[in-house]
Amino acid sequence: MIAIDNIRKIRFESVPIDAFWNISDEKELKIHRIHAYPAKFPAFIATKALDYAKKEGRSIKSISDIFCGCGTTAFEARRNNISFWGCDINPVATLIAKTKSRKYQRKRLEKYYNDIIDYFKAKPARDQYLVGNERLKYWYKRKQFNNLLHLKAGILNQTPIDSSYQMFFLCAFSNILKATSKWLTKSIKPQVDSSKKCAEVLNSFKKQCDLMFVANDEIDDEFSKADSQIMTENFLNGITPRPKVDMIITSPPYVTSYEYADLHQLSSLWLGFAEDYRELREGAIGSKHQNYNFAREWKRLNNSGSKIVSLLIDQHKSKANSVAKYFLDMQAVAQRAYGMLNKKGLALFVIGNTEYKGVRIDNAKHLAESLFDAGFSTVVATKRKISNKTLTPYRDLVGKFSTDSTGRKVYNEEFILIGSK
Repeated sequence: MIAIDNIRKIRFESVPIDAFWNISDEKELKIHRIHAYPAKFPAFIATKALDYAKKEGRSIKSISDIFCGCGTTAFEARRNNISFWGCDINPVATLIAKTKSRKYQRKRLEKYYNDIIDYFKAKPARDQYLVGNERLKYWYKRKQFNNLLHLKAGILNQTPIDSSYQMFFLCAFSNILKATSKWLTKSIKPQVDSSKKCAEVLNSFKKQCDLMFVANDEIDDEFSKADSQIMTENFLNGITPRPKVDMIITSPPYVTSYEYADLHQLSSLWLGFAEDYRELREGAIGSKHQNYNFAREWKRLNNSGSKIVSLLIDQHKSKANSVAKYFLDMQAVAQRAYGMLNKKGLALFVIGNTEYKGVRIDNAKHLAESLFDAGFSTVVATKRKISNKTLTPYRDLVGKFSTDSTGRKVYNEEFILIGSK
């Protein structure tokens, strides 16, 4: 771990890998695998962060994840009897996070499950394909579409309205949507696979619920009752008051990373989070769908951000625009994160560097400078290997991981920056 004392001189690629942040000391619980989610960090990062804070003599009674995603930090906070506050702009993410962050009564789960299955089997699904949502029909064969609609009706009719148990089964429903569709398997891009054998709806739902039941059983019966709040909103302009916390543990989006609204469009449409999934792109940090005055605003970039955007301007003006907006948003994130922390609080960010047509997008260096500018007294940096990407560091044309070096190289390392107030 390196203490940063001169942000302009440090070369982040030379920061050594620290094995402490690479490997877990225990097996990850199944609850963290109940729903697919891109680019989530492993649960042990949160545990390691708490260990680090303890070694630094910090008492951590409250934690926040300001980009909480699918709730990894939220669950680990409650598991350690620490209160939690988190937010994410993506309603699919917060659905998963809220589902994970509690212990369910097995008998009640089984009752509702059996009621849902009985509802589904009691009568055949009505054919509503012709009047269905056009975007959803694009992704589904007639049989799967009608059966999913029937299954959703069963969940809504057989579980208490707006209850945590209804949320549990809607989360299960959400995670079978890609397998039952024509979505190209394991692709990060929305692409149809016309030759795909789409999974059967009821069997997929049964298998998903079995997985989630087992995951719930793994959670200790004495699971913490520590307060946990998870909000669906943008950290930068949400209306919910931000609490003061002792530590922030988070992983912000990367500037050339995923378009989450596109990746989760099936869940967003099926669950009624938006009539058009593209609505959910608006306001997302790192999204290319931003409107602002580039000529005026990019001058507010810090030194690291300004250098990167300057390299992009001549050859890739549209990308320079989105990178500048991302960097400006992250500068604001650093300032607001600093304001959330109690005295002697810590903020831990997991972030990777990216590349666009030969231009290195040094997200880590820009964030480190932003943390200093926000008022953090010290910032330390370390690096970890992303274990599931070390053997497949390339993506092919459709976005699948690949060992083919002719594909687009993706990051297989990421940085951990820790700012101290």
